[in-house]
Amino acid sequence: MTETETRATVALDTHFPAVHLRPPAHWINDPNGLVFHDGHYHVYFQHNPHSARHADMHWGHFRSPDLIHWELLPVALAPTPGGDDEGGVWSGNAVSHDGRLTAFYSAKRDDRRHQPITSATSYDGGTTFTKRGSLLIPEAADGTTMFRDPYVWRDGDSWRMLVGAALADGRAAALQYASADLDDWSYEGIFLARPPHPLRDGRNTEEGWECAQYAAFPDGTGAVLASAWDPQEGASCAIYWTGREQHGEFQAAATPQLLDHGPDFYAPALLHAPDGRWLMWAWIWEARDEERVGAPSVWTDEAGWAGMLSLPRELTPGPDGELVQRPARELLSLRGERRIAAAGRASAEQPVDLGEVSRATDLTVTLERGGRLRLLTSRDGTEYLDIVHHLVSGELVVDRAHASLDSRAKGGSWRFPAEGPDMTLRILLDHSVAEIFTAAGRTLTLRSYPVGDGPWRVQMGATGVGSAAYTVGAWDLTPPGQGVGRDADS
Repeated sequence: MTETETRATVALDTHFPAVHLRPPAHWINDPNGLVFHDGHYHVYFQHNPHSARHADMHWGHFRSPDLIHWELLPVALAPTPGGDDEGGVWSGNAVSHDGRLTAFYSAKRDDRRHQPITSATSYDGGTTFTKRGSLLIPEAADGTTMFRDPYVWRDGDSWRMLVGAALADGRAAALQYASADLDDWSYEGIFLARPPHPLRDGRNTEEGWECAQYAAFPDGTGAVLASAWDPQEGASCAIYWTGREQHGEFQAAATPQLLDHGPDFYAPALLHAPDGRWLMWAWIWEARDEERVGAPSVWTDEAGWAGMLSLPRELTPGPDGELVQRPARELLSLRGERRIAAAGRASAEQPVDLGEVSRATDLTVTLERGGRLRLLTSRDGTEYLDIVHHLVSGELVVDRAHASLDSRAKGGSWRFPAEGPDMTLRILLDHSVAEIFTAAGRTLTLRSYPVGDGPWRVQMGATGVGSAAYTVGAWDLTPPGQGVGRDADS
């Protein structure tokens, strides 16, 4: 397809998001260079501006004064033919300092095993960058089998950097570097390293970490975030450890945690906002017919686009050692018409239809044990997404086995840990994605691809022989202007 034909196809795609950030077409993955600079929040991201495949990595660029009104700017960084990054400008971050913006990224070449670190500087508010011209950290640390994705932050009068790695001894690691001037960096050793550790849903923390990030909280605690990478299967899941930094190393709690309990969330990246909040975005990938993440997909080629960024989340330390995630408070301003305000009881024999909702909807739900919310997306009721508060275990089960009548869409069910006799949720639906937040601050993100011909409807029911109480509110999610990400050139 020509570029014009691709954009025309994407514009008609009912799965394309309304409020999640992504360019008008083609591939997007990791958020990069999240920074507040020159009066704007800047969100850069991995982007192939030429196709919907995972290749030819550039840095795309959004900016916003308020986290609501986003402007898509021209591509900020592109590979240099014959240069150190000719194979792609891969993931990293950015810092604002002395009126300039400096981006740090992984420089990829096909003739190198590792991805060394380099930088580029912008003096025009982050729109155009001048590359350093030579590698910043040309060689990976000794004993590494994987090395990529710098994360730089200010620590007093100096600068620090984490780089994701896999070690030859089988451990995954976040390696640390230090600098006084953002230009000369010294290796300071391992910040955190762990062998693969099982997680509650059958996944594990893997042998390599990508996109290692660090948040230091006001109470003296901190969290290391990473993306678990399997040497054979590739990208797996987002994980974290809480703990404290002592003597230049991170003393982590014994048990790692899933950052998101769903199947389609990866590469989280942090932004320390001017008001002190830790904000986080991540890559939400597709769940179409690809064999594994990043593999070619016939469906994706037909669609002309792949991936999106999560909505911004606020990250805070919780009382029990877990991280608490909430939708950024600014997102409340996206609420439009209220479609549902209801409370009652429902049973398996007598489900209750609450009415129609938009394909972009902000839902608040409280479910008693045994309760079920069903999002019906076909007129005959054969296509639906189920969210069930399990009667026996108390877990929240999100089941997409029937969420698409297209047989190419991935299925499966995913679970939250139990949180009490009632589960209170906020669910942000956007055409082909659901971001689900619990009252305790846990999250579950997953993709589904409804193709039914009916309006979307909310139905409350129950499992087992009894009935279950519910409370539901639903508002349209209304992007400012007409279609975030559709009306700007990349």
